[in-house]
Amino acid sequence: MLQDADALPQLIGDYKPLDQWQTHLNQVFYGLRGNQLRSYYQTFASADFRLAHALAADYFEQVTKREKVSGVRRQASGENGAESRLTPQGSSLTVLELGPGNGNLAACFLSYLKALDTQGMIYPRVRYVMVDWEQPVLDGALAHPDLAAHRDRVDGQCGSIEYLAGLAEGTVDRIFCNELWNDLPTKLLAKHGGEIEEEYIRPNLSEFLHAKIEDWSGFVRAFQEKDLAVLKTFPPFLDELVWEKEYRKVEWKDVPYRKTIVEFLQAIDQEVLVPVNLGAFATLKEAKRLLAPDAVGLSVFDAGTGDMKVLNDPEKPCYGQFGGQYSFMINFALVEAVAKHLGFKQTSLEPQREFVGRSLNTNVITLMDLLATHPSAGPKLQAWEQDRLVLKTIKALNETFESPYHHRLEFPLGTNLPPEERDTSSAILRSLKDNGIPDTVAYLSEEELARAQRDLEEIGYDPDVIAVALSAPPAPIEYCHFACR
Repeated sequence: MLQDADALPQLIGDYKPLDQWQTHLNQVFYGLRGNQLRSYYQTFASADFRLAHALAADYFEQVTKREKVSGVRRQASGENGAESRLTPQGSSLTVLELGPGNGNLAACFLSYLKALDTQGMIYPRVRYVMVDWEQPVLDGALAHPDLAAHRDRVDGQCGSIEYLAGLAEGTVDRIFCNELWNDLPTKLLAKHGGEIEEEYIRPNLSEFLHAKIEDWSGFVRAFQEKDLAVLKTFPPFLDELVWEKEYRKVEWKDVPYRKTIVEFLQAIDQEVLVPVNLGAFATLKEAKRLLAPDAVGLSVFDAGTGDMKVLNDPEKPCYGQFGGQYSFMINFALVEAVAKHLGFKQTSLEPQREFVGRSLNTNVITLMDLLATHPSAGPKLQAWEQDRLVLKTIKALNETFESPYHHRLEFPLGTNLPPEERDTSSAILRSLKDNGIPDTVAYLSEEELARAQRDLEEIGYDPDVIAVALSAPPAPIEYCHFACR
């Protein structure tokens, strides 16, 4: 924490609660870098298809089961037996995706649901609504080429997830939320003596960039007013922000669910910061309003933990920063407590890879998990050496991997490659088929790894180490599937 005011970089804002600056920064980030999101981070749905397919299979199974049960009930009450069968003329099924990214999850979900629904009893009734608060992001999602085949049943709605004015109470059957909660307003709270305090931060700009900005007062004014048009005239600054921290007593009038939060903190030690994901709570409240009584429910995928031992660890990473944007871990234990407070009857939490693996009836790991098992992997590798290992691994897997979709893998080569390595890496990239591994963030099944075993061994992988990775327990902070209905 920076204390000496004379030694500080240049101040560009006052102290505010962390969630307020986070919201401010998100609006600036998406306004300036919204079309470059994949340059800073990729999600499990931005190019891969496995999570979307698992959601489609789960939805098809749950709707089929629900309507057969309701049909049996109607028969038992003496109604027309024909009405007990699934029919394409049945009621509309509204599926909502909050934060649709580039539209890939929607495209793969609808494509796989249509393929599963061979009798046309569910897919024709689906209305898929994508929600984002940034119109350019929403426009990009709607323009995903694989959504063209489903355009008659896809809508976009620009608005806040806290209240979706265009949707009536109790009309939604299914809600997805993939890697959105970590971007939503979050406070960091800790017990201090008899009080509960929260983290306040204030932004400075590095001395390096300050020296490059001639109209300093104009820059500070544009930053504070989130004037994107003016900010675009200055050098890129998001990576040059320096944040000071201090801790102040919580202003509870600004914090919902006080009783639930205070009860939760009783199990946390003094001075241990924990995330309080206010944006996640707002999503739960709106989901409770929108979901029909017999709805399949809400599924959220994000990185976090529900383990109280991990949450009570003072060394846990509460957040990371990507391209200047704050990204928080999800406190699923507190999220579950708020869900119960709101009246959700069923909640569950599982590792995301278990949800995907269960759909495939096998074990899965991510490509990044596989790379971590290579004997040369680790901090000793230079960035270009890491890129080379990734490309060689993808090439080995592609000998046997077959994606149902055709897209060229996006893999920008770093600028610091030695010339001969650039030639080699470029040649590998050109040789990759368009229905191979779709992304560096992708799921791989145990069977796919077994088929590629010989090719993987040739570049140094040990099948025994891969087998251990396939059955490894979840990490302390893991990508999880939180569901409630």
